[in-house]
Amino acid sequence: MSQRTILVTICSVIAFSSLLTTGCGLASQGPQLGLLTVPIPISPLMQKEKEDAFWEHERYGRVPILGPIPDGHEIAALDPPSDDEVMRALEKARPIEGGIPFLHEVRRNGVRIVKEKIADYVDPPRIYPLVGPAQLHHAHYKCTIYFNEKTRVGWPVPHTLEDEDVVEVVYIDHNHLHRVGNMDDGGHVH
Repeated sequence: MSQRTILVTICSVIAFSSLLTTGCGLASQGPQLGLLTVPIPISPLMQKEKEDAFWEHERYGRVPILGPIPDGHEIAALDPPSDDEVMRALEKARPIEGGIPFLHEVRRNGVRIVKEKIADYVDPPRIYPLVGPAQLHHAHYKCTIYFNEKTRVGWPVPHTLEDEDVVEVVYIDHNHLHRVGNMDDGGHVH
C-alpha cells in the first residue's frame, strides 16, 4: 500500500467522523416523519383569518373584571368602542363581496364614524363561576358609519360604480364585571 493511499484513507475516515459529530451526518437527523417533513403551503387568506380571529379574541373577546363601585359614585361605562372594533363589526354585518384584484374590487373611502351611548346600566349582584360575587355592567352603543363605496368591475365590461352616501348602523355591546364587596347589603362598598 502506498503512502498516498494510506493518507487518502486516513483523511476520509477523519472527514466522515467529523460529519457524524457536527450534526450534518445521518446519525443526528432524529426521527423520520415521512411525508410530514414536506412543507405544506398555506394560503395567505387562511393565515389572515387566523390572525384576525386571535386579534379579536385578544382585544374584544374578553370581559374585564374591575373593582367594586363605591357608594355615591356615578356609574359610567368604560371607553366607547374603538374605530377598529366598529369597522370589524361592520365587516361581519356587511362583508365586502368579491375582492378579486383587477376583476372586482370594492373600496370604502372617506369613512366617518359617530358613536352614541344608548344604554348604561348595572345588573344586581350575583355569583359568577370562576369570578365570585360581581355585578355585570352593560353599555350599549349605536355606531353610525358614513362612507363612499367605490366598486370597480374589470370583466366582462370594465366599469366603476360609486355610491357616495352610504350609511350603515352597527350596535356594539361593551360588558364588564365589577367585583362586589358584601353581598348582604346590595354589594356596595362603604
